[in-house]
Amino acid sequence: MYANFGPAGNPDAFYEAGYKASVDMPAWLGKQKLTAYEYQCSRGVHIKEETAREIGRQAEKYGIKLSIHAPYFISLATEDEKITANTQNHFMRSLEVARWIGADRIVFHMGGPGKQTRTAAMLRVKRAFSAVLELMEQRGFTGVYLCPETMGKQNQLGSLEEVVDICSMSKWVTPTVDFGHLHAVSGGQYITESEFESVFDIIGEKLGAEVAKQLHIHFSRIEFTKGGEKRHWTFVDDFGPPHEPLITLCAKRGFTPRVICESAGTQGIDAKVMQELYLSLVNTK
Repeated sequence: MYANFGPAGNPDAFYEAGYKASVDMPAWLGKQKLTAYEYQCSRGVHIKEETAREIGRQAEKYGIKLSIHAPYFISLATEDEKITANTQNHFMRSLEVARWIGADRIVFHMGGPGKQTRTAAMLRVKRAFSAVLELMEQRGFTGVYLCPETMGKQNQLGSLEEVVDICSMSKWVTPTVDFGHLHAVSGGQYITESEFESVFDIIGEKLGAEVAKQLHIHFSRIEFTKGGEKRHWTFVDDFGPPHEPLITLCAKRGFTPRVICESAGTQGIDAKVMQELYLSLVNTK
């Protein structure tokens, strides 16, 4: 078993090659020999069933593993009942699309604490998310993993510890570790192999070795300020974190994650850079 690499959304090179629609992404990825794709519903779930099913058919044809990024509008810590109801709907719609498209993972953001303390906000998150999990089971959507993401700003919920805590609520919840976000929110950490390794070790200890081995990862270079993440850059830009220590660690320890690249426009090219380094290391062991 090997790690899988691919882009979040459609990169600039896809459009420059003359393609226009996401149904063509699996074929384009197949030409690049990339094996993962994260379909973006971050601005809302608008895809039609027919389109989603066609993307799924093409992904199966080209051996592409699919995930979905759920809407940014999800807010599990909100005190507003209307937003809570909308949040449940965003989850259910994302799960429905996952079924159509054949995705096995849905990435989501927990939201911000607002005026609450982080402790109080996380208690509210757990109550709201418990209701989501119950609804997910009632509607027969088990089999798709919900993947809370580590976040890059100080005012967002989604520290590594908070994500791991939420993931302990159900076997259908597994982490998305965004190492660019961790780098930004920590003020520049996660640049050495040992720092990357500490994340896998924490997840392995708390959630199990298999979860750590098959981790869902987001990766990009990120510019940050005192408040955390500012913007995404590309691998040719002079920002961290570096990808080499992470890929070296995965090859060395036999981790087979799904690595989704979120570089700004070059996410396909940069995913390929990571894949080629990974394959060069595992094929010389």
